[in-house]
Amino acid sequence: MPAAEEAEGASHVAASGGLTIATPRPGAAAAAPRLALPPIAPLAYPPTRRLPLVEHLFGQDVADPFRWLEQSPAASPEVAQWVARQNATTAAYLAQLPGRDAFAARIRSLYDYERISLPRRAGKSYFFLRNPGLANQSGLYVRAGLAGPDRLLLDPNAWSSDGTVALDAWVPSPQGRSLAYTVQVAGSDWRTIRLLDVRSGRVLDDTLAWANDTAIAWVGEEGFLYSRYPAPAPGAEHLAPTYGKAVWYHRVGTPQADDLPVFATPDHPEQGHKAAVSADGRWAVITSEIGTQPLRAIHLLDLRSGKPGQWASGKVAEGFDNDWKFVDGIGDRLWFVTNQGAPRYRLVELDLSGPPQWKVVVPERDQQLAAANAVGDRFILSYLNGGASVAVVTDLKGRPSRAITLNDIGSASGFAGRPGQGETFYQFASFNRAPTIYRMDLHSGATTPFAQPRMGFDPADYLVEQRFYPSKDGTRIPLYLVRKRALAGRAAPTLLYGYGGFDIAMTPSFSPVRMAWLEAGGVFALAGVRGGGEFGRAWHDAGRRDKKQNSFDDFIAAGEYLVREGIAASGSLAAQGGSNGGLLVAAVVNQRPDLFVAANPDVGVLDMLRFDRFTAGRLWTGDYGQPAREDDWRVLRGYSPYHNIREGAEYPAILVTTGDSDDRVVPAHSFKYAAALQAARIGERPHLLRVESRAGHGAGKPLDKTIASGADTLAFLAYWTGLAAPAPVAQRTRDEPTASEEIAVGKREPSGD
Repeated sequence: MPAAEEAEGASHVAASGGLTIATPRPGAAAAAPRLALPPIAPLAYPPTRRLPLVEHLFGQDVADPFRWLEQSPAASPEVAQWVARQNATTAAYLAQLPGRDAFAARIRSLYDYERISLPRRAGKSYFFLRNPGLANQSGLYVRAGLAGPDRLLLDPNAWSSDGTVALDAWVPSPQGRSLAYTVQVAGSDWRTIRLLDVRSGRVLDDTLAWANDTAIAWVGEEGFLYSRYPAPAPGAEHLAPTYGKAVWYHRVGTPQADDLPVFATPDHPEQGHKAAVSADGRWAVITSEIGTQPLRAIHLLDLRSGKPGQWASGKVAEGFDNDWKFVDGIGDRLWFVTNQGAPRYRLVELDLSGPPQWKVVVPERDQQLAAANAVGDRFILSYLNGGASVAVVTDLKGRPSRAITLNDIGSASGFAGRPGQGETFYQFASFNRAPTIYRMDLHSGATTPFAQPRMGFDPADYLVEQRFYPSKDGTRIPLYLVRKRALAGRAAPTLLYGYGGFDIAMTPSFSPVRMAWLEAGGVFALAGVRGGGEFGRAWHDAGRRDKKQNSFDDFIAAGEYLVREGIAASGSLAAQGGSNGGLLVAAVVNQRPDLFVAANPDVGVLDMLRFDRFTAGRLWTGDYGQPAREDDWRVLRGYSPYHNIREGAEYPAILVTTGDSDDRVVPAHSFKYAAALQAARIGERPHLLRVESRAGHGAGKPLDKTIASGADTLAFLAYWTGLAAPAPVAQRTRDEPTASEEIAVGKREPSGD
């Protein structure tokens, strides 16, 4: 942490006046020899108006000279013009980077493979997304039986000229006659629910507005439950805090005005509610939340007790003391995964045949139980151990029948289905393997590929390791390392990624953008810092509120480990993180600017004194604390990236990235932080802002924008770490699997205990 005097002084951000970015070649301040890359012409930052705004809070004066940038670009011409000037400056700089076009071409090539999502079965039909390779959005298809022909139901690419109107969630009715789906515009978290008749392919007139973070739960074939907020005031859709999320019932073929309220808490508008329905249609399970913490309350609606809107209700888990994840139910038995009395979670059963009784089906074990599914006459339990995944199949009494073993480091996910079905689908992915979809026959245990990608590289050429390193206080932190096998034992430019919040575990996944970095000879490292969900409740608690500094210490220790072990070349370490990870990166750069040569805080939470005033920000106080409380405020003031930029320190090159339509972490965070960086005396490396138009927090972004933003970011990080631009790679035909891909299918056969 910066000293108290430095932190206090940094709250008075220096004035901006068109400062010049004198841009030396990478390595100018590094001790190690570097690649001789061409210099970039000097640029000038656009001037930013400064307010004489200083607030006296809890005995301290805190300047906020760029508060005017909290306005939405859509509502403020001045902010829109400022964003345009920032983008022009950044675009001119990025256009000079020697690797930008090469990265763009390679990322596009790496995306050019057929991608199929996990299928969902409804009746005798299978629904799934498919992208032939370079479509901006994936289309939704239906298949009649496993061997039937595929039929296109929805093509979002026809919904807009620029690909920014996306298909988000989609849920078929139990027998597959109808399908409810949500439409996302320009990356916003607001969704519009539409309906489709599957047999004819006709989109119905039903249009349901103001859904946000909703589940869709069908009640038979006639209607479904969903969640929505009251309509916000005109002009406040992307900034105003959200309250009053309730569950409604919609009957197919009727207007939204006729929808029936099912569950709401008007006396507690801070609570939000979602619904799920048991596979047999007997119960609706209402999950209530007061924030993003894993603390939930559960109510039941008896769907056989009356007409919609008149269902009898009952309480199952009151208060917000524990986590409850509904699994499924048959008759009078309902199953939940909970951390009540089990910090690493366990599977429990609620018996409603008489007085409600709870019993443990699968007790807590050393690994964290992340999820459970009831399929056929089996439970499939998904466990996490520091980000690695293990799946176990049991009978309905919790007795193990087999384990799904994964010989490679990676993540297995999916396993959806319904009681009575004899099959399930799951996918396996890793840093060097695009997701492969498998079908498992629950009776025989046989696993067969359903969709296997054909990639333009050999996964066996890359080494994936999981290590552990000590943090500042001695805690062992998990770290994934990915690089070319030929680089093992040699230092190379390294990109360190982290998140560390909201009980979310960082697990192995595939990214064509990241693969372009690896192909060029870079190292990728993923640190599972405290605050995440890698090891259960204690791990999460150790990185939130007044213990948030542990997350920063863990990330700093990861960087020091990479340099100390000779993995990252001296002066070639970059940091990257998104959302809460953007906060992590920006806070760590303030605390240890000497450790990194470049950084990319993406869609970050960067003003920790005002985050709760916008859209979903109020839900994050469980992780961050409440700025209105003095004790919490002092912690937040101590690390808030916007307020702790260190005058006189030599900062890394920083590319701040966000979307102008982000209504989860509003772009004001990035605007204010970038303005403060540009106004401060923190060295000669560039501190730039890239704002994606018609884009939000990440979901729904069209492929063209993903490629462009990925190329810009990689080129920026590569230039400053000394990584050479990617060379052309000979392409295989898609019908020609590598030897390692042929072997990989056999590796994931289930084995008996």
